[in-house]
Amino acid sequence: MALDGFSDQTLSRRAMQAELLDAETELRLAYAWRDHRDEEALHRLVTAYMRLAISMASKFRRYGAPMNDLIQEAGLGLMKAADKFDPDRGVRFSTYAVWWIKASIQDYVMRNWSMVRTGSTSSQKSLFFNMRRVQARLEREAVAAGETLDRHQLRQMIATEVGVPLHDVEMMEGRLAGSDFSLNATQSTDDEGREWIDTLEDENAQQSAAVEHRKDIDTLRGWLVTAMSGLNERERFIVRERKLRDDPRTLESLGDELGLSKERVRQLEAAAFGKMRKSLESQSSEVHQFFA
Repeated sequence: MALDGFSDQTLSRRAMQAELLDAETELRLAYAWRDHRDEEALHRLVTAYMRLAISMASKFRRYGAPMNDLIQEAGLGLMKAADKFDPDRGVRFSTYAVWWIKASIQDYVMRNWSMVRTGSTSSQKSLFFNMRRVQARLEREAVAAGETLDRHQLRQMIATEVGVPLHDVEMMEGRLAGSDFSLNATQSTDDEGREWIDTLEDENAQQSAAVEHRKDIDTLRGWLVTAMSGLNERERFIVRERKLRDDPRTLESLGDELGLSKERVRQLEAAAFGKMRKSLESQSSEVHQFFA
């Protein structure tokens, strides 16, 4: 049954008018699709049980999704069930299809509940669809027993009842507490009210701080150029390779290139740093960390 372009009422009416299949006809159609890919048999099988899909979709209307979308997802689940159904197992198609239809609708509801992913594991899915029902039952039982439950106790009882960690219950409680809203919405009904986005702190550096930082970098670069100019060519090469590369070289690799021992390269490096330290300290006392 094609679902596009039909209203809820039209889909329901067409589904109710579909034929009812007895067990023998259902089995014959299932074999025809599985063994011969008979599309007419598939169409009859799916159309006959579309009323089941619509009935299950209607149970999820309270989650705020459009009924037509829920029916579409239920129909997709029904199609998957028909494609995977094995008539040799001796199970009625309706019994098998229920699980695929429910899974398809639940996945759709969870995908569209919030822009923030609500949950992906089976335990989180179970919590999403059962939390409010379990919470209401626990609260009724507590009232009947004359007990008072605080929020922490209630969350712990829900976690035990559903079989999920306590932090999953706390997370889902926040997800279910309210829907998404725009950061461009105003904080009051006044048209001149401030938008919520205006309350977010700008994590970028202030312009004055950025200018000051660039000035400090330029000053330090000038000091280093002056200090490096006081070294001989081999010392400058060692300093560049050891301190100014993104991937500093080892003493051993420099020794192999210069024809020196690793210890000799270390001595030359120490001497070069000593010369640079004197030059830099004569200009500022804030650059010691360069030689750490």
